Amino acid sequence: MSVGYTAGMITIEPHRLLHLHAFLTRFPRPLGELPSSAELRQLLRLDASVAPGDVNYAFVGTQAVDDRQLREAVRALLRLGGFKPTGRSKPASEYLLRAATDGSLSSINLAVDLCNVVSLHSGLPISVVDVDRLAPGDLRVAIAPPGASYVFNASGQAMDLGGLLCLFDAIGPCANAVKDSQRTKTSATTTTTLSLIWGTNALPGLTERVADWYHRLTIQAGAQVEVIL
Repeated sequence: MSVGYTAGMITIEPHRLLHLHAFLTRFPRPLGELPSSAELRQLLRLDASVAPGDVNYAFVGTQAVDDRQLREAVRALLRLGGFKPTGRSKPASEYLLRAATDGSLSSINLAVDLCNVVSLHSGLPISVVDVDRLAPGDLRVAIAPPGASYVFNASGQAMDLGGLLCLFDAIGPCANAVKDSQRTKTSATTTTTLSLIWGTNALPGLTERVADWYHRLTIQAGAQVEVIL
C-alpha cells in the first residue's frame, strides 16, 4: 500500500505480522534549541510517576499484555524474514529496558527522548529519522536482502540487516526496529522527523494506543504531528 508523504511515498511490501504506524513531526526550531522538559526526562525512568489526570504524560495500554507475550510477539515480527533478534541484535525496546534498569538511559535530544520514552514504556520498537537526511524519492518498508548492511553509530560499526524489516530510501536501508542508520539520525539541526512504530498484528489495538500517546507527548512538547500511515 502507498500513502502520501511530504518527501515522496511509503510503500509497504506484504508482511503478515507488521502493523506499522508512521508520522511526521515538525518542530518549531532546530532540536539543538529545544531541550526536553523535566517531565519528559523523568519518563526515561522505569519508576516514573505521573500526576493524576495528566492525560499527556500518562500511558495506559500495556497492562492487558503480558511482558513475555509482548517480547515474544515483537521478536516474532522481526524473525519472520529470517533475522535473529537476539544478543546485540535484540529489538530496540529491549535495549531501552536494559538501559533504564541499569540507569544508563539518558536524554539525547527532544525527538529521540520522545521516541525512547514511548518505546520504553510500551515495549514496541520505534525508529526516528531526520527527514532532510533521507535521499529524495519514494520510501519503502521491506525485508532486507542477504548481505545488506549499514553503519549505525559514529564509530563506524556496521550491522548485518539480512532478513530484517527495514525502511529504505533511494540509497538503501536506513532504519529498523533494532538500530537506525547513522546517516539518517537526528542532530542539533534537525527540524522534521519521521517516526515509525514497528507494531505487530499479534497484539491487537496496542499500536493504536502507543501512537496516540506518542502524538500527545509530541504535541505537548510544542511540535506538529502529521499522520501518514
